[in-house]
Amino acid sequence: MKKILIIEDDVNVLHGLEAMFRVDGFEVLLDSGDFLIKDIIHKIKIKKPDYIILDLVLPKVDGFELLNFIKSDEDVFMIPIFVFSDMSDEDIRVRCHNLGADYFFLKQDLNIQEFFSRVKKIIINRQKIHGK
Repeated sequence: MKKILIIEDDVNVLHGLEAMFRVDGFEVLLDSGDFLIKDIIHKIKIKKPDYIILDLVLPKVDGFELLNFIKSDEDVFMIPIFVFSDMSDEDIRVRCHNLGADYFFLKQDLNIQEFFSRVKKIIINRQKIHGK
């Protein structure tokens, strides 16, 4: 069973995505961004998700800083990260890719069902390519 960690403070998005991924057979881990970066990194190292969905605007964590920590940590940097944010500036997208985000999606462009469908398609294609 594939594991996905969703780091999102909007409960509607968080639980909507949780339900869709669970129905699709994923083990879903949730984080509302209410913890310190070191706690989230620790959770990632212990739980070892196969994928991470990350919002950039969180209550106690800077999403850019968290992205940087994940992609700089030799134990977890290979985990694909899907940024799903309402920050639409092109500089934000470039900054995310420079920090190591694998995919970037704007909340204003997609509802959560469309986002889920795109992420699922990417995961299926990655599995075909990597045989996992």
